[in-house]
Amino acid sequence: MGRRTIFTGTFVHTPTPTTLEILENAAVFVDESGVIVHIDHDATSPESRLNSNLEEWSGAEVVFARASESEFFFPGFVDTHIHASQYPNAGIFGKSTLLDWLETYTFPLEASLANRDKARRVYGRCIARTLANGTTTAAYYATRSVDSTNLLADLCLKAGQRAFVGRCCMDMNAPDWYIDADPETAIRDTEATVAHCHKVDPERMLVCPIVTPRFGPSCSSEMLHGLGKLAAKEKLPIQTHVSENKAEVQWVQELFPKSQSYTEHYDTHGLLTDRTILAHAIHLTNEEIELISSRDAGISHCPVSNLALTSGCAKIKALMKKGIKVGLGTDMSGGYSPSILEAVRQATLVSRMVALADGDEAKLSLTEALYLATSGGADVVGLGDKIGAFRVGMEWDAVLVGMGNVPEVEELQTSQIGDGVLDSAVDIFGWENWEEKVAKWVYNGDDRNTVGVWVAGVEVYRKGGIAPTWPLDRSA
Repeated sequence: MGRRTIFTGTFVHTPTPTTLEILENAAVFVDESGVIVHIDHDATSPESRLNSNLEEWSGAEVVFARASESEFFFPGFVDTHIHASQYPNAGIFGKSTLLDWLETYTFPLEASLANRDKARRVYGRCIARTLANGTTTAAYYATRSVDSTNLLADLCLKAGQRAFVGRCCMDMNAPDWYIDADPETAIRDTEATVAHCHKVDPERMLVCPIVTPRFGPSCSSEMLHGLGKLAAKEKLPIQTHVSENKAEVQWVQELFPKSQSYTEHYDTHGLLTDRTILAHAIHLTNEEIELISSRDAGISHCPVSNLALTSGCAKIKALMKKGIKVGLGTDMSGGYSPSILEAVRQATLVSRMVALADGDEAKLSLTEALYLATSGGADVVGLGDKIGAFRVGMEWDAVLVGMGNVPEVEELQTSQIGDGVLDSAVDIFGWENWEEKVAKWVYNGDDRNTVGVWVAGVEVYRKGGIAPTWPLDRSA
């Protein structure tokens, strides 16, 4: 349990894809369990709880977003697709496309994390780096090692980051030194990681196991059937890749000629459900789009990775118009950055590339992209009623963003013109309105602008300090 906290100042969120709501001079009351129990939309009003009824909140901590430093609270980011095991390779993709990149860079690194000390070093820094970038929830791919996957779950729990942790299953078309021996082994080892997650976090307060067939070409039909049954039995979420690369799509057709499509291949094995996260989904047919919509599966849009690996430009606005759940993913290390903020800006730019052929209606607005990074992502991972926005009854997963201000002319007499340059990637001059400030943060900001991060009301990161740990250490 955390402590009762009152957060005051400016709050920015996207409760709908077309609404950027900005609450100035507001106050949000969060109870010991991390749940928002009251919101003063105008905390300066005499009728506000902040000014009239604070007896029951005696002793609560108060956290301010300082207007003088252009600070505001924003919902924590949801990364719907990230490979924790690939973090050391972020930025290393050379001239590769997807399939070559897997063989050259990815499989060797993942296999090496069977070494527990190396895995701890890699996962620990990945979690710390994503928290510093404001990611409060992540859908992680680990490796095929049970021990390594369990360690990732333990470390996420200890650091206080919400996490879906999946052991990568692959029993064909992979190196003989990094492959499941047979379908039975893959399913048994997956059951072991599921059991471990249930042991350390039985109520799934933070950590939830997720069934993870790597992608179509590396998974036998027998293994997929077994994983589908496991997901149904345990009511587990599922994550995998679909239609990332044209060569991959063609390969799936050659391997499984009886399947009508890549997406239908997952569906016939019980892996296309309302708990499924499909990463990429670039080269979908109209029939696949209709199938995904009918199953209420979600899509993780990974614009940075898709450009880096020359995979293509997903038509996200069209998918949203079909009512399909869409969130954003970093897909590190196919993507070069651990920051969902980078995914937000690249999502808007990729949509403009799509618009060159499909027209302006294909463009994602800044508000829509921020929605995908928060509420949209929460829907994709099945937590849309719990996180992603600031509403009574939702949990306080939030980031305190700070941008600072460029000194006034008279202040330059006693300070250097470069003061603050190293502290913030965003320059605020004081004449910007809040919408303009948010836009400048999106297109210029980075982890230097993350002042603090909370998950379920508990502070898990503070700029310039040691990241606190979740108060109840369940990883022992």
